[in-house]
Amino acid sequence: MEGSMVQATKGRLLLVLAIGLIILFFLLVLSWSVGAVDISFGAVLNDLLAIITNLGPEEGNWEQAIVWSRVVRSVAVIGVGIGLSVSGAVMQALIRNPLVDPYITGVSSGAALGAILSILVGVSVVAVAEFATPAAALIGALAAFFITMALAESAGGKSINFVLSGMIVGIALSSFTTIIITSSQDSKLHGALFWLYGSFAFMDWIKALMIIAPVLIISAILLLYARELNVVLLGDEHAKHLGLDVKVFKKVIIALTSILTAISVAFCGVIGFLGLIVPHTARMVVGGDHRLLLPTSIVLGAVVLLAADIFARVAVRPDEMPVGAVISLIGAPFFIYLMIKRGKEYGG
Repeated sequence: MEGSMVQATKGRLLLVLAIGLIILFFLLVLSWSVGAVDISFGAVLNDLLAIITNLGPEEGNWEQAIVWSRVVRSVAVIGVGIGLSVSGAVMQALIRNPLVDPYITGVSSGAALGAILSILVGVSVVAVAEFATPAAALIGALAAFFITMALAESAGGKSINFVLSGMIVGIALSSFTTIIITSSQDSKLHGALFWLYGSFAFMDWIKALMIIAPVLIISAILLLYARELNVVLLGDEHAKHLGLDVKVFKKVIIALTSILTAISVAFCGVIGFLGLIVPHTARMVVGGDHRLLLPTSIVLGAVVLLAADIFARVAVRPDEMPVGAVISLIGAPFFIYLMIKRGKEYGG
C-alpha cells in the first residue's frame, strides 16, 4: 500500500514537472521572439542553433545579437523566479502560514535601501563600479536580515516574532528609502524608481550567472531538507519529539532563504508577491508535501516570472514596464483573496 502511494506521488510530480517544463520551453522561445523587434519562432530556433554552434552570435548579425541578449535576460528571469518562489515556500513552512512571503525578514527593504543609496548618493567602488548597486543591495539585504534575527531572538525567537520583527525592520528601512528619494534632485531618480519595481532591462551574462548559479545551489540544498520542512509543519513540539533540533534548523533555513532572496533582488530590483503567489498555487496543485511542493515551485516560479517579463516587454513597447509592477497587479488581489478566504485558519 505504501509503495503504491509513493509511486503515485512520484507519478504526479513527474506529470506536473513535465507539463511545467513544456510550458516553460514555449515561453522561452516566445521570450526570445518578442520585444521591440519581433522575430519568428523558426528564425529564433535557427539563430539559437547558430549561436550554440559558434559559441556566441556571429559578428554583424543583428538578429542573432538580439536573440543572444534575450537569452541572457531569460536566464536571469528564471533564476529570480526560482529563488523567490523557493524562498516563499520555505518561509511559509517555517511560519506555518501561507499568507507570508520572503519579505517578512525585511530583506527586500534592506536591498532597496542599499541599492538606492548606491544609485542616488553615489556609493561605489571604482574597481567594481558596474556591480556597485547589486553589491550595495546584497549588503543591505543581509544587514536587514541580521537586524530582524537579532530583534526576533531578543523577543523570544518564536515564529510570530520573526514576522513582527521583519515588519518593523521593513517599515523603518522603507521610510529611509522614501526620505532619500523624495529629498533627491538627482537625474538618476527614474532609474532608482524603476529598480524599486524590478527590471531585467540591464542584464548581462556575468550578472545572469551570478543570479542563476547560487540560486540553483541554495535551492538544491533546501530540497534536501524537504522532509524536515514537513516535520516542522506538525509544530515545534512534535518536531522535537521526532528528533529535530527546531531552533538550529530554523536559523539555518531562514539564513539560507534570506540569502536566496537577497541574491534574487540584488541585480534586478524588488519583485513582490511572487513568493506568495507561486507556493500557494503549487500547493493547490500538488498538496503540502515539500518533496512535491518545492520542485513544483521551482518550475512554476520560472514560468510565472517569465510570462510576466514577456508582458512587461510588449505591453507598452517600445518602452518597458517594471516587471515587479506586473507581478504586484496580480499579487495584490491574490493576497486579498487568500486573506479573506484562508486568513481565519491561521489566526493563531
